[in-house]
Amino acid sequence: MNANSALQIIVYIGTVLILAKPLGSYMASIYENEPAGLNRLLAPAETWLYRLSGVQPKQEMPWTDYAIAMLIFNLLGALTVFALQSLQASLPFNPQHLANVSPDSAFNTAVSFATNTDWQGYSGETTLCYFTQMLGLTVQNFLSAATGMATLVALIRGFARRNTDLIGNFWVDLTRSTLYILMPLSLLLALALVGQGVVQTFSAYQSIPLVEAVHYETSSLNTEGKASLTSEVTKLQTIAVGPAASQVAIKQLGTNGGGFFNVNSAHPLENPTPLSNFLELLAILLIPAALCYTFGKMIGDTRQGWALLAVMSILFITFTVVTLSAEQSGNPALAALNIDQTGGNMEGKETRFGITNSALWAVATTAASNGSVNAMHDSFTPLGGMMPLLLMQLGEVVFGGVGSGLYGMIIFAIIAVFVSGLMIGRTPEYLGKKIEAFEVKMAALVILIPPLMILGGTAFSVMLDQGKAGILNPSAHGFSEILYGLSSAGNNNGSAFAGLSANTPYYNALLGLTMLISRYWLAIPILAIAGSLAAKKIVPVGPGTLPTHTPLFIALLIIIILLVGALTFIPALALGPIVEHLQMQGFN
Repeated sequence: MNANSALQIIVYIGTVLILAKPLGSYMASIYENEPAGLNRLLAPAETWLYRLSGVQPKQEMPWTDYAIAMLIFNLLGALTVFALQSLQASLPFNPQHLANVSPDSAFNTAVSFATNTDWQGYSGETTLCYFTQMLGLTVQNFLSAATGMATLVALIRGFARRNTDLIGNFWVDLTRSTLYILMPLSLLLALALVGQGVVQTFSAYQSIPLVEAVHYETSSLNTEGKASLTSEVTKLQTIAVGPAASQVAIKQLGTNGGGFFNVNSAHPLENPTPLSNFLELLAILLIPAALCYTFGKMIGDTRQGWALLAVMSILFITFTVVTLSAEQSGNPALAALNIDQTGGNMEGKETRFGITNSALWAVATTAASNGSVNAMHDSFTPLGGMMPLLLMQLGEVVFGGVGSGLYGMIIFAIIAVFVSGLMIGRTPEYLGKKIEAFEVKMAALVILIPPLMILGGTAFSVMLDQGKAGILNPSAHGFSEILYGLSSAGNNNGSAFAGLSANTPYYNALLGLTMLISRYWLAIPILAIAGSLAAKKIVPVGPGTLPTHTPLFIALLIIIILLVGALTFIPALALGPIVEHLQMQGFN
């Protein structure tokens, strides 16, 4: 890694950390209903929304009611997206006259955007009209992100409160997350992106005359069922446009990641310049990092938030360095063909971003449960591609999704204090609350459900013909493609090794179910823990209390995260990227 690469990493992570405190403080004020500027200016709009929907904002909920409200709201969102796709041929703002989406693909996409995964088995510019993209996908980008933030805030209240069964009002938390945090930030980012050249229009796709005619061949089946090639010639290029900037802004800020165009943020009309690249990259980690400070401020001890942010930052920098080093080392297989590898492995990367920004984005998008890409992860070297894969498999806790990343990290903190309590024979405590059998059981569910879905789904896919049919690359890399797809769905990320043909009834159903279970069977235990902790009294700090803001606890937490990930996924990784790396080095 050279000095230029190191400087870019330092500037990026430094900017994220600098902005974490002011934004985190602002969000804490929003959730605690303290004066914060916007929440006073837009208070009439918030009140009007409550009256329109019949919500009593001062009526708080126990965790069961909170969970039911969250599930019903997300179900309605998924049904809306499914209906829009199924009816889009009859909808307005469809200048390309795109057809209705098939039921299996519509199901997968509806679940994907409702769960904040944004897995896309389709090509956006050839499948979804402007109306579906805006009213369906963009709206869900806001609401699914707000759902994760609301769930986190409920958990924080569980630590901050005592002797109560109330953890807040889901509708209030959802509204404030959207109205005062996600919408203002998205508006600012969208305007900045439009200034950089990201397209925002309702015009039809543009046909541009080519300087030279292009000759190509198309394949079709003849009357005998055999493939035949037909020569074609075109003198026009069709350029897809649309209201992209508004969707790109929230897809990054809400760690959603779904691209308006098929190639996502590698597309020149979605991410045209180095500055737009930096702004989008910054948006991916901005809210997850700031929520750490929000956490510390709301529980009355900002040191706790800084400790968790330190864990995330250390892991992030480590994975970035490994990924960047692997990509800058190049591909020996290409070097053997006398292909210049001086700059490293540029396959699948945009020259306007280069290796450093491609590797940095790959780590950021998989550290957060974002899933957007500015380079093709399928073309990374085996070790370079393994780092984003492993980041997802760690549970999306290294920054993670807005809300979901931090509550996942808190679960690991609970496991860490539980393990330390076992070592000294004392009931563990975290933030003044005793961690007892119920909390540990719920934490175990959060830790175990994603690996069960990922490894189980991968195993079935490599055994069944329907699963193997989607593999476009043989051997170890084909296995990696399936493992990556299930890891992405099982941790609500959405990125992919694009060599897997996943827009089939089998993968649409499998990945859809994986996304559903991994999102809500984690959120429900989180809310159950919040309710249990809120009912407990606060235990005074004593001589046997483990400090959870010190370098020692930071190191312990990092070890716990890596141990759980390694013990769970190293055998599967050995069958994919690890053996592929050995093959690339000539060990057959």
